[in-house]
Amino acid sequence: MPTDPRDPVAAVTHPDPYPYYARLVSERPLDRDGALGCWVAASAEAVTAVLTDGRCRVRPLAEPVPRALAGTPAGEIFGHLVRMNDGPRHGPLKETISGALGALDAAPVALEARRRARSLVDDLGGRNAREPLADFATRLPVNVIGGLLGIEDGALPATAEWMADFARCLAPGSAAADVERGAAAAGRLIELAARVLRDGRGGLLSSLAARAGGRAEPAAVAANGIGLMSQAYDATAGLIGNTLVALATRPALRGAVDVSPELLPGIVHEVLRADPPVQNTRRFVAEDGQIAGRPMRAGDAVLVVLAAANRDPAANPEPERFDPSRAARRVFTFGAGPHACPGEGLARAIALAGVEALLAADAAPRGIAGAVTYRPSANARIPLLGGGAAA
Repeated sequence: MPTDPRDPVAAVTHPDPYPYYARLVSERPLDRDGALGCWVAASAEAVTAVLTDGRCRVRPLAEPVPRALAGTPAGEIFGHLVRMNDGPRHGPLKETISGALGALDAAPVALEARRRARSLVDDLGGRNAREPLADFATRLPVNVIGGLLGIEDGALPATAEWMADFARCLAPGSAAADVERGAAAAGRLIELAARVLRDGRGGLLSSLAARAGGRAEPAAVAANGIGLMSQAYDATAGLIGNTLVALATRPALRGAVDVSPELLPGIVHEVLRADPPVQNTRRFVAEDGQIAGRPMRAGDAVLVVLAAANRDPAANPEPERFDPSRAARRVFTFGAGPHACPGEGLARAIALAGVEALLAADAAPRGIAGAVTYRPSANARIPLLGGGAAA
């Protein structure tokens, strides 16, 4: 049996962090972690309280853009992202984006996701990727969302490469070389999004600009289009990978899906709860006060452990049981409150299409040889399956 992770950040890539999370929920639902230097919110009640309290901001007041990105194209994008900023300047565009995503017709989006997934499966490993399944899982959301935004098909391979570099530079503690590559990639992505807006190709990006009217400058619209891809990049890749792990480690479940593919949407949804691709997020206290019954001071940081809240029996009875037909499932993976991600439905549709395509091509692992390993990350749980699968 693996030992416990040393802390909630190390838990993200631990082989099985969920017994540890369960103890956090029952014993330390909201507590100060001296070693991490921050509060840790783990229970459903504490996570909800932190995410919905207006005093808990998504960025420190003194550092709205990460210091390493300031003055770079990556910092320019970050400064416009409505999910990474508070305040009146970002509010109207946030509502516009939520409305535009809510207006998407689910059926055509699902068909498009399936088409692009089948195309990528045909090319699985064709790029000499060391991790062909991980390569598939990261390219698929970029191809689907990029296509929806209005990016031409011929530009999508390069877009996926730039997005990989950009996403890497956003990670906390990125090396200087990663920041430099990510900043260069961000510049390319800005040029691409500006061209899509200028050409008026009629996709989601043009729709956002039209909906925003004069309430948002084109640069902000372009940046948030890029943001939609970057937010889906890790989250959807992790959801695809963790669904493959769920199937590979549960032979009876895989057999049931082989007979009844209609079970798969419920499985994807349960993976979002039981083994989520995004395990935590952070909030920063802007003023002194009681939050979830604990006294906090301006400047305090809170690590919000979404994956632990998903396993809180107060939110989901018998949380350790993997149940694709779970009634009244509560999922905290996409957050709550003013910065909740509006793209859950889109992520689930893309992940479902990806897993369906891999299963249909018999490209999904039927077993896992040894413990699953995960891409190094402080918040995203993305399995590396290229060399660990046993057919």
